[in-house]
Amino acid sequence: MIEVLVVDDDTRVAHVNAAYVEKVPGFHVAGEAHNAAEALRQVEVLPRLDLVLMDHYLPDDTGLAVVREMRRRGLQTDVIMVTAARDVSTVQAAMRHGALQYLVKPFAFAGLRAKLEAYAELRRTLDGGGEAEQAQVDRIFGALSTTSEPDLPKGHSPTTAELVRQSLMNAEGPLSAQEIAERTGVSRQTAQRYLKLLERTGRARLTLKYGDAGRPEHRYVWATRG
Repeated sequence: MIEVLVVDDDTRVAHVNAAYVEKVPGFHVAGEAHNAAEALRQVEVLPRLDLVLMDHYLPDDTGLAVVREMRRRGLQTDVIMVTAARDVSTVQAAMRHGALQYLVKPFAFAGLRAKLEAYAELRRTLDGGGEAEQAQVDRIFGALSTTSEPDLPKGHSPTTAELVRQSLMNAEGPLSAQEIAERTGVSRQTAQRYLKLLERTGRARLTLKYGDAGRPEHRYVWATRG
């Protein structure tokens, strides 16, 4: 499980964000903090902490000041900024201090889920260790990009797109349109249409499986997977 600290000055918002985190498979809320001092204390004392969802506007300091102090103390816990601060200078400072993602309030569950899934993909990519070729480097940096879908063409359903995307992301290897159809309950033709969309937008890669005879089978894999 990826252990998460949720930091927000508004206790109600913190509870909502924590509930969002708990809904994403593989994530667990280790604690909540509502000011800078408490956030720093929890980062230091929690027995295991992987990620901080950091608000910027805190009553006793800023979220960026907390991140700076974390780094000064040698605390390398990953940070995703979750804040209403949208000025370019704050965004740039967050990047310079090592924030992996920046999510602007207000947002829906899908927005936070996309950031968390991208973070989980990054961790899976890094778990392999060793030396990285360019393709591996591209996967590492690609894992930081949002996993949410772009604006869908006319005639495409966001619900169906999400079903296909989740099936592909959670698969252990390449899947055919028929396999996606069986997992999602849509027709093979519908699955094929959404898979082609994912391929066109760079979210999925097409692979070919050759059998004993006939045309090769088209199979798709999530783009950040090896």
